[in-house]
Amino acid sequence: MGTLNLPRTVSVLGSTGSIGMSTLELFELAGVEVEIFALTAGRNAARLAEQALRWRPQVAVIEDEAALPELRERLQGSGIRTAAGAQAVTDVAAAEVQWVMSAIVGFAGLAPTLAAAKAGAIVALANKESLVCAGPSLLRTAKLAGGAVIPVDSEHSAIFQVLDPALAGQVSRLILTSSGGPFRDATHAQMAAATREQALAHPNFSMGAKISIDSATMMNKGLEVIEAAYLFAMPPERIEVLVHPQQIIHSLVEYADGSTLAQLGPPDMRPPIACAFAWPDRLPWPAPRLDLVTAGPLTFQHPDPQRFPSLSIAKQALARGGRAPAAMNAANERAVAAFLDRRIRFLDIPNVVAETLERMDRAATPAVLDNDPVESARNTDAEARRVADEVVIGLAAA
Repeated sequence: MGTLNLPRTVSVLGSTGSIGMSTLELFELAGVEVEIFALTAGRNAARLAEQALRWRPQVAVIEDEAALPELRERLQGSGIRTAAGAQAVTDVAAAEVQWVMSAIVGFAGLAPTLAAAKAGAIVALANKESLVCAGPSLLRTAKLAGGAVIPVDSEHSAIFQVLDPALAGQVSRLILTSSGGPFRDATHAQMAAATREQALAHPNFSMGAKISIDSATMMNKGLEVIEAAYLFAMPPERIEVLVHPQQIIHSLVEYADGSTLAQLGPPDMRPPIACAFAWPDRLPWPAPRLDLVTAGPLTFQHPDPQRFPSLSIAKQALARGGRAPAAMNAANERAVAAFLDRRIRFLDIPNVVAETLERMDRAATPAVLDNDPVESARNTDAEARRVADEVVIGLAAA
């Protein structure tokens, strides 16, 4: 090993979700020495307690306060402290540890992620919304505190690994790849009739419901375009998306001399987590290896803007700047929730997002000047959710 000093103090925010579980699995498989300060979860007290008894953190936090009695009962006599509530999650995120996995899904991850960055930790970022809603503030906060933000999304991890900071000015394009989701080959009519179950059936990964629907609409790629723009200081016109069903090439960087560098690997989230944990070193572990003979052929296609309008919606929000990305994210969360509740149709999801942004533009509400990026994003988030809910009600009644 080179610069990787162990043991390392860590916290895993969102430990019961797919990324959080993959993080702990990686620690197990790699046999790394970690001292876990905190594990946090949304509402799954049973899984959080099981993880806490295995990893012995100083504190286990459940965001859903109603689940605290169950967590305490399961951890009774263990000596592990417990707490509950959104503020408790943010409080443990602010603890002085060396490395934090930020894997809380949705807007709820913003405040804890900023708290970890402010504390000077290396933040392994799997929470898209933190960058989408407050990217410049998050990156500036981490830099000033002497920490860093290292992306965990496989696409941004790929770019992070092959983009030489010294040559950033010589980059022509960033190319993000996408599986295309369950509807990559579906017709517009088939997507219009898509059921909840069909939209949740991702062809490559087992993910949570919200992320699965974002993959089906390709809003996940729209969010990733915004993330890439902030992470790598790249204008939106130089960021492209290609559908790559095999998910072997995770992203590419094209330089001014015509060279295109790619990062390849099996579709598995543990390698980018390992990269974020060990960077700039590499972590030896029994990783799945890429067999190029059996992996091919590799195919690519441009996403259809008619079937997947979320990509253009996201680029437009990025170009508008200001509060537009945060508003787009909030509207999408409400639209996805409405679809999962079977209140709107699948193709209504991007329509809700676009209509919400248009209504907020027409309302011309003065921007709230607030030095607190969390509070500023929260104000925008609340307004966008209210407007999106109004749009959903209108569609449901039609």
